[in-house]
Amino acid sequence: MTFFGMTDDHGEKDDAPRDGLQCDQLIRLNTLLAKLRDRPFYRERLADITLPLQSLADLSQLPLLEKADLVPAVPALPGRIFDLPIQQYTRLHQTSGTSGWPLPVLDTPDDWRWWLDCWQYVLDAAEVTDHDIAMMAFSFGPFIGFWTANDAMIRRGALVVPGGGMSSEARLKMIDDYRCTVLCCTPTYALHLVAVAKEQNMDLIKNHVSRIIVAGEPGGSIQSVRRRIEQAWGAKVVDHSGASELGAWGFGSADGRGLHVIESEFIAEILRVDDENPHGVAVNDGELGELVLTNLGRIGGPAIRYRTGDIVRGYRNHEQSSPFLWLDGGVIGRADDMIVVRGVNVFPSSVEAIIREVDSIAEYRMIVDQVDEMDQLRIELEGTSGLAKKIAALLRNRLALRIEVTPVAEASLPRFQAKSRRLVDKRVRS
Repeated sequence: MTFFGMTDDHGEKDDAPRDGLQCDQLIRLNTLLAKLRDRPFYRERLADITLPLQSLADLSQLPLLEKADLVPAVPALPGRIFDLPIQQYTRLHQTSGTSGWPLPVLDTPDDWRWWLDCWQYVLDAAEVTDHDIAMMAFSFGPFIGFWTANDAMIRRGALVVPGGGMSSEARLKMIDDYRCTVLCCTPTYALHLVAVAKEQNMDLIKNHVSRIIVAGEPGGSIQSVRRRIEQAWGAKVVDHSGASELGAWGFGSADGRGLHVIESEFIAEILRVDDENPHGVAVNDGELGELVLTNLGRIGGPAIRYRTGDIVRGYRNHEQSSPFLWLDGGVIGRADDMIVVRGVNVFPSSVEAIIREVDSIAEYRMIVDQVDEMDQLRIELEGTSGLAKKIAALLRNRLALRIEVTPVAEASLPRFQAKSRRLVDKRVRS
């Protein structure tokens, strides 16, 4: 049996660095599973599993973990994998639930230190040192997002400037006044600040920001988006990916073309999951699949074979400098966001990449309707009719699909500082 990024005892041997990595993963995995046998959530899931596992391929015997599995029956209770006595936890954050209410996630002090350990890979990729001054351009709410980035920056000795509760104009002024060298935000918000700076007649090239760490949505590894941000700011973009219920699992590769999975702290599978294969079937290098991760250091909230919902294209043998699994293009799309329009699979991130090639700051919205039992996609775009026609032509050429692009008035579409929500689904579900 072949397990993505690793092999069983009868498979082809990996090179020495990966052999050592996988040996360490197996040891840590078995140590973790042994601790989980008596925990409330995993007791039944592990009942028929023989421990210790003999190889990483044996992990496929365990059921996949889905977000719906985490949601408790009663609102405001923590996700079900956070099942230690409540007194052992010291951090509470929230992620979006699947039943209409937020899902609390908890961390012990050791878990939080593990989060910060994972973030060091991101900071290394961004070459952050104790000489840096970092602007945290996000709202300090219950979303875990840059709380971990904030504390990781402090651990590294950087001076951190909190930008919560401020207007974009005020944040730009603080970036300039405090001579910030690092900016942390979403790709969408980095582009929004470009538009605000233009309105304020500010030249972003003249400030001191040389690196922008982005997360929360695709964009940092989409070349057109990345290029627009870098050109406008005169700074290097460093991508990052994580999930509240899972951990900080990825950092941008040196060439900016993708993400590395932090395999020292996560076991990665890339699977095709369907009704016939509920436990998932591994795809080959270069094939699209869903990223499934197992975290190894979050003892207070262990996620074993968690379906991220992220669609990726992974390579084990690549020319990147890191031995970790490389995801070409980062997160290409979301399994639950994919739209099939007249037989063509369309990911919102692909649409954004094409729009950003033409205009880096145009705001837009994708609307999915159902017409005569078929899904139809149209786009509303702030801009001229000429811009709309140009983008429609590119979409037709790149996606082999005719998509209606309608110009709308400037400032008529919603703006987002955190994760952007540009997909509006108007389909009627039976």
